[in-house]
Amino acid sequence: MLISQKMRELSPELDPLRLGTGWRPEELSKPQIFIESTFGDSHPGSGHLDKLVEAAKEGIAEAGGRGARYFCTDICDGESQGTDGINYSLMSREMIANMIEIQQSATPFDAGVYIASCDKGLPGNLMGLMRVNIPAVVVTGGTMAAGPQLLTLEQLGIYSARYERGEIDESELNWAKRNACPSCGACSFIGTASTMQIMAEALGLALPGSALLPATSPDLLEYAKSAGRLAVKLANSQGMRPSDIVTLESFENAILVHAAVSGSTNCLLHLPAMAHELELEITGDTFDQLHRGARYLLDVRPAGRWPAEFFYYAGGVPAIMEEIKGHMHLDAMTVTGKTLGENLEELKAGGFYDRCQEWLEKANKKHHTSITREDVIRPYDRALGTDGSIAILKGNLAPEGAVIKHTACPREMFSATLTARPFDSEEECIDAVLHHRVKPGDAVFIRYEGPKGSGMPEMFYTSEAISSDKELGRSIALITDGRFSGASTGPAVGHCSPEAQVGGPIALVEEGDLIRLDVKERVLEIVGVKGERRTPEEIDAILAKRKKRWKPKPVKYKRGALRLFSELAASPMKGAYLDYGNFDKE
Repeated sequence: MLISQKMRELSPELDPLRLGTGWRPEELSKPQIFIESTFGDSHPGSGHLDKLVEAAKEGIAEAGGRGARYFCTDICDGESQGTDGINYSLMSREMIANMIEIQQSATPFDAGVYIASCDKGLPGNLMGLMRVNIPAVVVTGGTMAAGPQLLTLEQLGIYSARYERGEIDESELNWAKRNACPSCGACSFIGTASTMQIMAEALGLALPGSALLPATSPDLLEYAKSAGRLAVKLANSQGMRPSDIVTLESFENAILVHAAVSGSTNCLLHLPAMAHELELEITGDTFDQLHRGARYLLDVRPAGRWPAEFFYYAGGVPAIMEEIKGHMHLDAMTVTGKTLGENLEELKAGGFYDRCQEWLEKANKKHHTSITREDVIRPYDRALGTDGSIAILKGNLAPEGAVIKHTACPREMFSATLTARPFDSEEECIDAVLHHRVKPGDAVFIRYEGPKGSGMPEMFYTSEAISSDKELGRSIALITDGRFSGASTGPAVGHCSPEAQVGGPIALVEEGDLIRLDVKERVLEIVGVKGERRTPEEIDAILAKRKKRWKPKPVKYKRGALRLFSELAASPMKGAYLDYGNFDKE
């Protein structure tokens, strides 16, 4: 018996309450499908999702089920960027997952369709669906179109920094502001939103070929309708739960795709947090191992040349998988009930790539370009890089690790010894950068911005101010226990763990310390004091003395969601999820 029908027997109030909500009597005995979305007027990535919700509901009805719409709107990192509002971003992921648990557990459904587009909304939905573990299909909300001159939103940070330095006037800045988001959908670059849409398909939870469609495409509505039909099928079979589909091999597939597309470093927070929901372990070391030797193929911003809408025109996730399938687990199960390899063969036979080519030709006509499929997704033997896109650095400065997106880092900074310039907030640091109080050869630290410090906000404006500076962008490094936007470029090292608020070595760095950064050797360490080299033993002794003098900063948030996060958040390199085991450590 379906769980929804058991609920009707246990709760005599359920039927009349459903009828009062608008259900028809004959619908009460049908499979009941939970439709969760982040729809709301919060940002372009969620503002159009109501249309996908209605399409999914229509598909559910066609297949003999009854859909029920639930909502938990997400916030926008871009809208809160540069303010304390960004501190709530990562915690919002946890709250969305919690709301899905609450909504589904209070009134259980037989299956779910989960619809989201963006940075924390989609990871929150993926964590939530894994936690409640009912049969589930994911619908991703697609990507927005590029603006005139192929303008995309991540370029606004560069425009802003250039304006602050007096290199452009206000009219040019305003032109960029007014044209960077010409449609609904996730921002048109491989930031966190686009990366997580790609991950949903790579994990086998979204329909094959559905991730990162142009958000205005009628095909996206058809995918949503198909997802609704599939959810009813899964409900009737009472099988294929997320825990039956997503395995360690599924996560390895997703990480290999992440390497191929030069995905956001925020994925190192989200995939481990999802794995934790299934009692699996994915760490930064997992990413590092799989990225070593992996081919980087995607020439899309911020690391590449083209807007993200061209990713789908070039064949999307399936085209990436075709190029790297010799390294993938093709026998991994997917939500279709077929293996990954079977899905790829069906797409080829069904004309998927021909439809993508038609889209590409229309886009070239619209933008007056002549971009080819291979311009966007390079063939395996002509890869943009052969060592993935991220590296996990370790050493006495980051014993648990720190992450760098080396595909977005200038080669000059792959191996360097720099002079420490520590700042205890982003506001102090960006002021020093913009007013040239930071010099070539500096290692600029922003600390106390980890999960327990201030919620782990993005250091987007500081990283953009550095990368857009012709001198500093190739001569300094930014190191933080905070995180970066998926749009960030330049010599940026994030997630430094343990974080400063718990007394990690990043809290002990002093002005004039010598910092060794070596991407190839995966090293981030303190190698000198006051500009002079010291032995490793001497550095250990110095750090031990500093640790004895160190005192944690007062808790920044005294109550509310961020106080909870400051108490319970796991280490950045573990996923920064709410670790309820921390209750036992108090």
